[in-house]
Amino acid sequence: MNVNHLVDSFGYLAVFALVGAESLGIPLPGETALIAAAVYAGHTHRLSPWLIVLVASAAAILGDNIGYWVGAHGGYRLLRAIERHGIPVWAGRWRRIRVVDERKLKIARYLFDRHGAKVVFFGRFVSVLRTYAAFLAGVGRMRWRTFLIANAAGGIVWAACFTVAGYYLGVAVERDSGTITLVTTIAAAVAVVTGLIVARRKMAALGDLAERAYPGPLP
Repeated sequence: MNVNHLVDSFGYLAVFALVGAESLGIPLPGETALIAAAVYAGHTHRLSPWLIVLVASAAAILGDNIGYWVGAHGGYRLLRAIERHGIPVWAGRWRRIRVVDERKLKIARYLFDRHGAKVVFFGRFVSVLRTYAAFLAGVGRMRWRTFLIANAAGGIVWAACFTVAGYYLGVAVERDSGTITLVTTIAAAVAVVTGLIVARRKMAALGDLAERAYPGPLP
């Protein structure tokens, strides 16, 4: 069952569950569910865009705060364990892959030490950060009050922007679904490729800055 079927079958509940789980740190398609629900609302008018914004905002804020709490209470030890041992993955046979290393931990610490509120707010609009920003904010011991304000603002603005865009896309789909689908597919592909290129360049630069800020092994 894909996201569109979930939205069609469960409506607001599907949006709340997927957005909340993604915000908690589980890599599920929360933003996809939000967009799908908004397009569905514009196309069928069976869901209210205002309620979609409310449900998605509440799920984002709740999920992020749980993720922050998990990160603040044992998150650093968990990342260190993953760094040392990797994550077991089945690919014909079990093997361990390292998705975290000290360089990445230093980048995360550098970002939250210097730009914590900005990372939390704007991270809501970036796929990987949207999933892990709250957890990393907790790991970095960002002040909860600062986190809550930035997180709530980011969640509400994110939910409103994507709901409005998706809703009017759904209205447009009623008129010319073939053209709209082609345009959105091309736009999504360009956005993904551009994002990957920019992210790789930024990560390299941030890694150098973080290494200068925290030379040697992390405690």
